[in-house]
Amino acid sequence: MRIEASNPDDYIAKCPEDRVEALKKLRETINNNLPNGFSEEMSYGMIGYVVPHSTYPAGYHCNPILPLPFLSFASQKNFIGFYHMGIYAKPDLLKWFQNEWASRDLGKLDMGKSCMRFKKIEKIPYDLLGELCSMMTPQDWIDTYEAAYKR
Repeated sequence: MRIEASNPDDYIAKCPEDRVEALKKLRETINNNLPNGFSEEMSYGMIGYVVPHSTYPAGYHCNPILPLPFLSFASQKNFIGFYHMGIYAKPDLLKWFQNEWASRDLGKLDMGKSCMRFKKIEKIPYDLLGELCSMMTPQDWIDTYEAAYKR
């Protein structure tokens, strides 16, 4: 489900009505917890948070014209997706997240390599996602990215 939007507010306004409040709360959670230095923008058709070219001029190795992506979220056909590249690139961060998820008795984690799928919006763990967002600065992400992806 692709939503054509020019900015995050426009994106949320165009989402299904039953998801708008959850998306607003998710955006607020990210913005309140993400360390300074990331920029919010539309990225790959989703609301994304990137390391801007002013901080990391090399950009994304797949397309250096784009800033370095870090995190995004979207209203998909059957779920709200939350995509965190740090979890994909840092096994210790993934392990921390999985352990926290289990210790909070949140049920089965529906997760791919970097994507968490929330089919029941009333069960989105905003507090845990906020903690996750706070755990990497732009420089931490650049260092992790360069160690893992740059050749």
